[in-house]
Amino acid sequence: MSRADELQSCDDCMEPADAFSLVGDETRLSILEALWRLDGPARFSDVRSEIQMRDSAQFNYHLGKLTGQFVRKTDEGYELRTAGRRVVQAVLAGSFTQHPRRELDIDDPCVRCGETLSAHYEDEMLCIDCPACGHGHGEYSFPPGGLHDRTDAEVLDAFDQRVRHLNCLAKDGVCPECNGRMETSIERGEECCLGGTLRASHVCRQCAHERCAAVGLALLDHSAVGNFYADHGETLSEVPYWRLDWCVGDAPVTVESTDPWRLRVDIRLDDETLRVTVDGELDVVETTRESAESAESAESAPGV
Repeated sequence: MSRADELQSCDDCMEPADAFSLVGDETRLSILEALWRLDGPARFSDVRSEIQMRDSAQFNYHLGKLTGQFVRKTDEGYELRTAGRRVVQAVLAGSFTQHPRRELDIDDPCVRCGETLSAHYEDEMLCIDCPACGHGHGEYSFPPGGLHDRTDAEVLDAFDQRVRHLNCLAKDGVCPECNGRMETSIERGEECCLGGTLRASHVCRQCAHERCAAVGLALLDHSAVGNFYADHGETLSEVPYWRLDWCVGDAPVTVESTDPWRLRVDIRLDDETLRVTVDGELDVVETTRESAESAESAESAPGV
């Protein structure tokens, strides 16, 4: 039995094809969008007025088809169920109807060679890389709706926040796509998603969604790292992840052991280094602060 079959093996589940057929109608999509705009339980007449449909019988027929799976009827009126909200969100995100391309103006340096980065959007993916040396600084999904009404700088800021949020979810074991169980593993091999040979791979057991990340990306929401930046007069959440060498490569990472995995990430600011040690699931097991001189001495110890 396939995973999709397993998910549908319940008495109260609707077949996916049947569910999609229910919303494959312009009037029904209009009803869902109207309920989204009305934002709460709405009376029959209010929803019909919102979509400007004169034929009450036809409106009632289409609303009835949606009720149960996509719309909930309560004593106060009609409102969207979670499935209905997801349909409207997908439409607003533009994933079904838009396929834009866009070059984005970015003025940040490559963490490897210092040359100016390039950013472009295509096939719902936003990619940041270095034209000079080829080092990747992240290529992740970004719904087309995120481009609307935003300058290049605003798009990049939204992309930064999205990457941080979705990566933190994945690292914490929650799939950003289906909320299924996400498993983390450390892998070594040829150059991967962020220009290094060491990667953290997050894979969902339920929908097989996969995210590739540098080991350091898992530390963006850790209090010790945030405090370290604050002590040096910087707010970590305001620094785009692609400006942080420990988030877009494995040069600052030392593999201390592989069985079990134990990795140390060195984060340097001014004359101080924060050494963060994580295990194979990217859980922090130790943090230490060292001056530049002592940190350089410690680097003489070989990694695995």
